[in-house]
Amino acid sequence: MTHPDPIRLRSISASALFLAPRLLGGALAILAALLVPAGPAAAQGKLDARYEVTLAGIPVGKGAWVIDIADDQYSAAASGGTSGLLKAFAGGSGTGASQGRIVNGAFVPLNYSATTTSSKKSEAIRMTLAGGNVKEFAIDPEPPVDADRIPVTDAQRRNVMDPMTGTFLRVPGNNDPVSPEACRSGTSIFDGRMRYDLKLDFKRMETVKAEKGYQGPVVVCAIYFSPLSGYIPDRAAIKYLAAQRNMEVWLAPIAGTRVLVPFKMLIPTPLGTGVLEAVQFVTTATPPRVAKTQ
Repeated sequence: MTHPDPIRLRSISASALFLAPRLLGGALAILAALLVPAGPAAAQGKLDARYEVTLAGIPVGKGAWVIDIADDQYSAAASGGTSGLLKAFAGGSGTGASQGRIVNGAFVPLNYSATTTSSKKSEAIRMTLAGGNVKEFAIDPEPPVDADRIPVTDAQRRNVMDPMTGTFLRVPGNNDPVSPEACRSGTSIFDGRMRYDLKLDFKRMETVKAEKGYQGPVVVCAIYFSPLSGYIPDRAAIKYLAAQRNMEVWLAPIAGTRVLVPFKMLIPTPLGTGVLEAVQFVTTATPPRVAKTQ
């Protein structure tokens, strides 16, 4: 009888835990093409959130996320890093940002960037988009060519969303946006390196209470990950996430808008459940600009 290699299990767990939030950026874009209101966006709001990450109940990371949604533009910025036990063998930090415009109620991304830093290397990804198509993208330093990596075609960089803009799920209509209908569709994501599809399915409703800020209902969606290109098929973390059927994202509203964003995420790993959860989720509604009159 063979026994699992504990070092390999730690590696898979760490990779899965910190790859999954990157994939989450696209998960919430699932309804972007379907759940866009017909009229112009008028509601405005801001989010200032802080998150903690645990693995089998042990703290392993922290992060921050700030979103500003105006009447005709938006911006988002996130940062985070490992801490505690995980930092001892997989230490690292990262940032991400996206800016764009709001046109006829739809989020239209213009720029996306992400950086990652570890004890072994640092990397920066930059991407510009127009009309849902990637115009330019670059990875610095340029990664070496790997014959095992499935190449991303030009066609696969069309009709996609970047991961950060994908975190905005805008629900149309006048009913409560925190509802089962917010979990029923799929989308295409390109994160500057990998092209993948994500699908959400409704699981249940829950009630949450942050240490600071939001308390109230959230809608819980299952997440299913299907990599298409830009990845190495034999990579253990990719195989593991693609096989998962128990990943969840819990979506909460930004005040003054019909936009839902992640409050919590659950990611099974070989060493226990990874949980990313907001400890602060402060949202404020901002009044729309009033047109000047003569």
